[in-house]
Formats: sequence, structure tokens, C-alpha cells
Amino acid sequence: MIQTENLQKAYRTDEVETIALAGVDLSIDHGEFVSVMGPSGCGKSTLLNLLGLLDTPTDGTYQFDGEDVTGLSERNRARRRKGAIGFVFQSFNLIDELTVYENVELPLLYLNTPSGERHDLVEQALDRVQIAHRRDHFPQQLSGGQQQRVAVARAVVARPRLILADEPTGNLDSTNGAQIMDLLAELHEAGTTIVMVTHSPADAEYSNRTIHLFDGKVVSEHFIEQAYAAIPSN
Repeated sequence: MIQTENLQKAYRTDEVETIALAGVDLSIDHGEFVSVMGPSGCGKSTLLNLLGLLDTPTDGTYQFDGEDVTGLSERNRARRRKGAIGFVFQSFNLIDELTVYENVELPLLYLNTPSGERHDLVEQALDRVQIAHRRDHFPQQLSGGQQQRVAVARAVVARPRLILADEPTGNLDSTNGAQIMDLLAELHEAGTTIVMVTHSPADAEYSNRTIHLFDGKVVSEHFIEQAYAAIPSN
């Protein structure tokens, strides 16, 4: 699904150049659950933004699903990621003026999904993350754990093949964090490819493979023999 060669990203100003990624070679197969770890500032979130087609590399190549997407324009990147890539962020990134239902529905509006199909897909996503009883609430009326459940529902409502998660438990307590990781594990077991940035070794244990970045480079990776399975809810 994902193949990068010598992927580089530099941020330049008039006075300084900052190297965020210094040549990343990466291959991720369909159905993998991969964790990306490393110290703050090592390039983890930059890598996720490039994989999610939110940004373009300074050098190197990126193939997504067999297509070279390295030099796509912003409009074509947006078109390519719609319906194919779902995002889960540490800060939830919900729209306060929209209800839970409307937040989850939003990706389907961008895809011009018919109203009847939208309704069914939203209801299924809300049920999947066990937040349907809050469908008419606004984000600020929810706990942090509930908001992240809504964010996961929004990420999966269009049934993307790839989910990118950036510190999905970073703003949650241990109980809510474990529940979110169980949700991601369930999605992985259903066949979704997941790439997750995390500082948490415990969260990384849910994945099949962990990649370690340092100073914008992959310095090591290891496979996990038995990733945690999702814990069935009562």
C-alpha cells in the first residue's frame, strides 16, 4: 500500500533550513498495523502528513496503492485521499458548531454520498464506537474519551483502506486510551491498514511492527510476534 524511497522534507526560511525527514525508505503492506516511535522533533508527524497527502516531500518518491503521488497538486492530493485515508488526531479536531452526527457525516458530504446512504453509514460508525446515544450532543458536551470515539467514527465512516493516527491516546487517561486502542485493534482485525504515531510503548504493542525514527531517519524496526487483540466489550 505504501512505498517511499529517500523521502525528504525540509522547511526553509530566509535564515535557516530545518530538516524534518532526511531520507526515509518505507514499505507498508495492506492490512498491517505499524507504529512509528521516536523522540519529539524526530519527524514522526511530518512523515504522517506526507503519507496522508497533507503535504509534499522536498525530495524522494511516494507511491500509494501503486500510484506515484509524489508531485500531485493540492487539489489532486485532496481528491486522492478522499474516501481512501482516514485521520485520527491527538486533539480530536472536531467542529464545535456541529453535533456528533454532523461531525461524523462530514466526510460523506465531501464525497457527495446520497443522503440515505449517508444516514446508514453514520449510524453504523456511531454504533461501532458505541457513541450513538450522544449523536445529538456537541463536542464540548462530551468527555475527552467520547470526543476521540467520535473522531474515530469520523475517520472510518467512509470505510477507508488506510487510517493514520497521530498520538490518538495522547490527551486521554489510561482507561479511555485503552478503549481507543481496542477500537483501532478491531479495525485492524477487520482488514484496515493503520499507521500510528505514538510515544507509548504500551500502545505500540497493539501493532504488528514498530518503526523508530531519529533525526528524520529510520534507525530501527522490529516485528511484534503477537499484537494485542481487541478486548470484546460487554
